[in-house]
Amino acid sequence: MRGAPAANLALRFVLELLALAALAWWGVHAGGSIPADIALGAGTPLAAAFVWARYAAPRSARRLRGPARTVLELAVLGAGAAGLAATGHALLAGSFAAVVLVNAVLLHVWEEKPS
Repeated sequence: MRGAPAANLALRFVLELLALAALAWWGVHAGGSIPADIALGAGTPLAAAFVWARYAAPRSARRLRGPARTVLELAVLGAGAAGLAATGHALLAGSFAAVVLVNAVLLHVWEEKPS
């Protein structure tokens, strides 16, 4: 794999990390108390990472295939965008969602499997 497809896969990895960070950011601001903020700030991205590792990671024994995996991946990445929007960062959320969609389309066009 060379050039643009490899760069697009690298971008997907960065988007995964950014989605986890966005979920943590949302979590820290969603609770009504410091313990709730800490629990949501840590628990939400951990739950998303667990789901991704279990059903979307390339080496997972339970990796979903085809449209089911695409839906799961877009749901996790979309949750990151939703978290940004919920914390008042609508422009950033929209930009993130747009990059996620372009990345997903290019992965499909180049017949690469998202990580």
